[in-house]
Amino acid sequence: MRFSLTEEQEELRRVVRRFLETTSPIGEARRLMDTSEGYEPAVWKQLSQELALPGVQIPEAYGGQGFGFVELGVVLEEMGRALLCAPYFSSAVMAANAILNAGSESQKGALLPGIAAGETLATFALAEPSGRWDASGVELEARRSGTTWTLHGEKSFVLDGCAADLIVVVARARGSEGESGLSFFTLRANADDFTRRPLDVIDPTRKLARLTFNGARAELLGEAGEGGPALAKTLDQASAALASEMVGGAQRLLEMTVDYAKTRVQFGRPIGSFQAIKHKCADMLLELELARSSAGYAAEAADSAEEELPAVASLAKAQGSDAFLHIAAESIQIHGGLGFTWEQDVHLFFKRAKSSEGLLGDPTFHRERLARHLDL
Repeated sequence: MRFSLTEEQEELRRVVRRFLETTSPIGEARRLMDTSEGYEPAVWKQLSQELALPGVQIPEAYGGQGFGFVELGVVLEEMGRALLCAPYFSSAVMAANAILNAGSESQKGALLPGIAAGETLATFALAEPSGRWDASGVELEARRSGTTWTLHGEKSFVLDGCAADLIVVVARARGSEGESGLSFFTLRANADDFTRRPLDVIDPTRKLARLTFNGARAELLGEAGEGGPALAKTLDQASAALASEMVGGAQRLLEMTVDYAKTRVQFGRPIGSFQAIKHKCADMLLELELARSSAGYAAEAADSAEEELPAVASLAKAQGSDAFLHIAAESIQIHGGLGFTWEQDVHLFFKRAKSSEGLLGDPTFHRERLARHLDL
């Protein structure tokens, strides 16, 4: 595996960073946190039309750019660094890969070009009120009458669930359990017998929703009852991608903290000159680089070593969650009481770190999963 980026990938990073520094400063994140949509349509249009970012890893045959997960990881790392408020992860990562993994050729051809162009905002609905991010947590029931499918139950913690035009849903046949009997479905936001409402969340830069299906009609995506492998692959890919986003957020926190330690004066000298602060910053850097390495490995595995991906994705997600949250906590401590005031930005990254920790499963869940894959 390659452990350094090519010049083309580094240029992609520079282009995305310049764009986000111009269009999505931290003040913009603060503004969007208080809106119901949670993103700026004009910036999303620019991001889609000028940079074509929603289609980074969608194959060219379906309207995308045809790059891989390494390039997607570069983009997400920069988005995490900028604390971007946009439906990118829900649409371009989770929903797009769910369709790629579960859909037929005709369904991919019909659904993916709109996502790649940024014209369709999609999301992936898996978790339910239990909060589980695995096949056994799926209780939403799919019922069939002739060629018609209806969905009955609830989904919760759905990223951008109130803003999405298209929802990809995982449901199960009555009486099935585990990975058996799972199917993927799609439905539009204006479907009958379907409601959605926003959830109160710790991290307002990520909008979550609860979706209720009272017999809503949906379209089967792929083969009925054969969704188990597609679900597992989708979750592995999303975990690898989220690990890259968390690395970006942790990187920004370290930069902000080191800059603060150089300028904050206590007892007549910058606090960064004290040994205790130096040790904290060195430990933060070590954690960051470990998380960066595991995230890069997971992105490479998603591209070229799928047999390794389940274990590596869980490793990267657990490592990234721990590193991001710990670096956020240490950043707040170094900033002192100022760190958790509304005026200081580090507490926004702390909230993002906390929400990312639970998204797609917490570190304990992923370490248990890693142990099973390694037969430990």
